[in-house]
Amino acid sequence: MSRYGENSGAATLDAVGLHRLVEVLMERGYRVIGPTLRDDAIVLDQLDSAADLPWGWGVDVAPGHYRVRRRDDGAAFGHSAGPQSWKQFLHPPRRRLWSGSRDGFSTADSDEEVPRYAFLGVRGCDLAAIATLDRVLGRGQFPDNSFVRRHRQIFVVAVNCTEPGGLCFCASMGTGPAAGPGYDLSLTERPDGEDVTYVVEVGTEDGADVLAAVPHRVADDAEIGSAHAAVEAASHHMGRQMPDTDLRNLLLRSRESPQWEEVASRCLTCGNCTMVCPTCYCTSTEDVSDLTGEHAERWQHWASCYEFDFTYVHGGGSVRQSPESRYRHWITHKLGTWHDQFDMSGCVGCGRCIAWCPTGIDITEEMNKMARDD
Repeated sequence: MSRYGENSGAATLDAVGLHRLVEVLMERGYRVIGPTLRDDAIVLDQLDSAADLPWGWGVDVAPGHYRVRRRDDGAAFGHSAGPQSWKQFLHPPRRRLWSGSRDGFSTADSDEEVPRYAFLGVRGCDLAAIATLDRVLGRGQFPDNSFVRRHRQIFVVAVNCTEPGGLCFCASMGTGPAAGPGYDLSLTERPDGEDVTYVVEVGTEDGADVLAAVPHRVADDAEIGSAHAAVEAASHHMGRQMPDTDLRNLLLRSRESPQWEEVASRCLTCGNCTMVCPTCYCTSTEDVSDLTGEHAERWQHWASCYEFDFTYVHGGGSVRQSPESRYRHWITHKLGTWHDQFDMSGCVGCGRCIAWCPTGIDITEEMNKMARDD
C-alpha cells in the first residue's frame, strides 16, 4: 500500500493540473505515453496533450471479452488493463540488431536512438512487470543493452487502482492495487461527476522537481484518507484470485494431471497470451538481405513458446509438439520455474491473458482447479 507523505508529502491536482503535468513533461524532452481511446479499445500511445486521455471511458472485460463503455463520470484512468503493456516501449516487438554492406557494418548499439519516455498511468501490476523485465533483461549476467538504455531514461507516473476490472487478480500476486516502488509520481484518481482530482505522492527527487512545476496544493487529511481507503477497498474487490498456496510446488506435483489435456483441447496455441503478457520476454532472430545481395540485416522479434518451431532442434524436430506440452510449459514457467531463474513470479495479475484468449482460458480458474484436485 502506498504510504502518503513519506517523501515530500501528498499533494492534490485537479484536471487542469494533470494537463499541465503532461505539458511539463513534454517541455522537458519526454515523449509522453499514456492510455487513449482508439479502434474501440484503450491503447497506449504517444499523447499530444492530456486531452488525448480516455476521459469518461471504462471497459468491461471477461474471459475472451473486451468492450469499451461510457462511464457516468469524467475519470481519465477509470479502466483496467488494455491489450497492450509498457513492455513494447522497453523491449520492442521488432528491433534491428545489425546491418552490413560491402561499405561497412553497424550495430544497433552504435546507431539506435533511444527516446526519453514518460509513462503516464502505470498501474501497480504493470509497474511490477517493468521491475520484472528489469530483473530478466537488465540485471542478468548478459544484460540487454537496448533495454537498459531505454529503462534508464523513463519517468513513471503511476496510478493507484480504485476500481479493479473483472479479470484483475493483482492483490493475490502481491503487485497491487497500490503502485509499489519504481515510480517518480503516483496518482490516486478521485472522480466526482465530471470533476476529477488526484492525490499525488512523490517517489523520487525527479518526481518532486516535476511536481514543483505543476499547479498543486497540499492534500488535506480527508483527501489522503479517502484516497487511501479507496485503494484499500479495491484490494478486497478483485475480479479473480489465485489459490492461496505455493504455486511452484503445486505445478511440480501436478505435472501429470489430466487437466493439461483438458485445457489443451480448448487451447488454439495462438500465442495471444504471450503477446499481451507484460513480462513474457522471449525473442527470435531473422536475417534478411536485399535482392542484390549488397546489404544484409539481422532483426530481433518477439517469439512465443506456443509456436511449433519454438523448441525446434536441428535434425530432431520440435521438442514440445503437442498443445498440452506447450500450455503446460508456459504456465509452469510463468508461475513456477520463473522463481528458480529469477527469484520471483513471472505473473503480475493483470488479467490480459484471460481477456485476450479467443477461447476464454482463465489462468486463475485452471490453477484453482489444480489446487482443489491436489
